[in-house]
Amino acid sequence: MFANILLKNMKIINFNHFFLLFSFLVIVSCKSDDDVIIPIDEAKIENLKPLGTSASDLLSQNTYSSLTVELAYNSGYRPTQITIDDFKTFLEDRIYKPDGIIFVETEINSPFVDSQTLDDIKEIENEQRNYYTLEDDIAVFIYFTHAKSSSDTDTAVTLGTAYLNTSIVVYEKTIRDVSLSQNTNLYLLEETTLQHELGHLFGLVNIQEDDIHSEHEDLAHKKHCIVENCLMYYESNLSSNLRNKESVPALDPLCIEDLQAKGGK
Repeated sequence: MFANILLKNMKIINFNHFFLLFSFLVIVSCKSDDDVIIPIDEAKIENLKPLGTSASDLLSQNTYSSLTVELAYNSGYRPTQITIDDFKTFLEDRIYKPDGIIFVETEINSPFVDSQTLDDIKEIENEQRNYYTLEDDIAVFIYFTHAKSSSDTDTAVTLGTAYLNTSIVVYEKTIRDVSLSQNTNLYLLEETTLQHELGHLFGLVNIQEDDIHSEHEDLAHKKHCIVENCLMYYESNLSSNLRNKESVPALDPLCIEDLQAKGGK
């Protein structure tokens, strides 16, 4: 699922590699990633499943008693520490892992490029991901990239994408650019994007069409919640919505009940 930002009435002034963005509206939406090419590797097979299929494995302690979160990033694009700390708190509040949640960091060694396709992201993960689901531990890979999405246009940019069952890419440079140009708190934009995409790994909203409250899916913006102040609403990380807030949008009661039905808190 893609978190896209639509930019309207945008004017760009480019001078000595600096730019100014002004007079535009930011809107968030998501799209399908069904065309991603998946390389097959038997040692990694547990992490090469469709989006949402490991929701119960991530949320409950029934199969895996611990979780390893690998935070991968290009040099200079590590997320803020408050984002990392609050993301761990969010996980602790929603999942059952009696043997703990472990965070590890990996600096990605790759040449700078202006944009990346999802196939590029998948290749980087295949080459540089270090932690995979094994024995009693389920692993998640989150890549904070220095490149923008290849699907970006003059009127739409992508902040993050959840793909496969344990993989997320966050377009960190794009998030920083939007934060600067829109005068939006960087932490709130990072954290909202990160939690929103994790929600898709948790199967929200109705990713596998198995939610007990499937009627709260927004049919105009598939796989998102119809409740406007919910984390899983398609415009949850709208810059104008976050500008005067101090915290990330929360999951609405129906989304929480769906997570609980899959084994979460």
